[in-house]
Amino acid sequence: MKQAVAQQPKTDSNSNWFMTIMKQYGPMLLRGTGMTLLISLVGTIVGFLIGLLVGVIRTIPRPKTTGKRGLLAVGNWLLAVYIEVFRGTPMIVQAAVLYYGAAQAFHLNMDRTAAALIIVSINTGAYISEIIRGGIISVDPGQFEAANALGMSHFQTMIKVILPQAIRNSLPAVTNEFIVNIKDTSVLSVISVSELFFSAETIAGQSFQFFHTYLIVSAIYLILTFTISHLFRLIERRLDGPKDYNVMNNQMQVETPKIG
Repeated sequence: MKQAVAQQPKTDSNSNWFMTIMKQYGPMLLRGTGMTLLISLVGTIVGFLIGLLVGVIRTIPRPKTTGKRGLLAVGNWLLAVYIEVFRGTPMIVQAAVLYYGAAQAFHLNMDRTAAALIIVSINTGAYISEIIRGGIISVDPGQFEAANALGMSHFQTMIKVILPQAIRNSLPAVTNEFIVNIKDTSVLSVISVSELFFSAETIAGQSFQFFHTYLIVSAIYLILTFTISHLFRLIERRLDGPKDYNVMNNQMQVETPKIG
């Protein structure tokens, strides 16, 4: 009797392997890329808002009232715990604890995409909060004193004077967090989120073209990170404004009187 042999997907070794994989699995890779961009973009935006709020709270000056001072100390301690926990544990562990832990402990069956968005947002917020806090501290203390002398509250000083400068100073680090999130979404395959790396694992398992599949996925990650890096670099240049601030070149020269 002839033994049955497991049939593998037909691939012509002489043909273009790139076109073969893209023809068969291109839509799956496209969906995975879209999911990766969605999770990383939403996670970075929400994480930025969380980090902005936490960074502002952690830079509030100590109130004179004992009750308010104690309340602020407790709040700062809780925020410090949040930052240390999410910066000190891997995202893959956080995703597993949230998704599988919530199901086991609270019988809560979360949507995988929702769990991924929550984890990336909270994790990013912990990192960006320290970035924003560093940006606020880097602003010249004289500006705080000047705003205080004008009668501005801490909130008004932050909104109108400090945060525009702090955010600009923090933009390169926030861009880096966005790029890190694009790559770190690959760990979300632990909860079976259909992002780019999970799609690559599925394709490689079906086609047995492990090297070629992961090579294509590596190129996709590189294109995404390279494009976003250069896009944010253009944004930084726009925020910097023109480098030549010489008013003499803007037709504002003062004519010297002619003598004689």
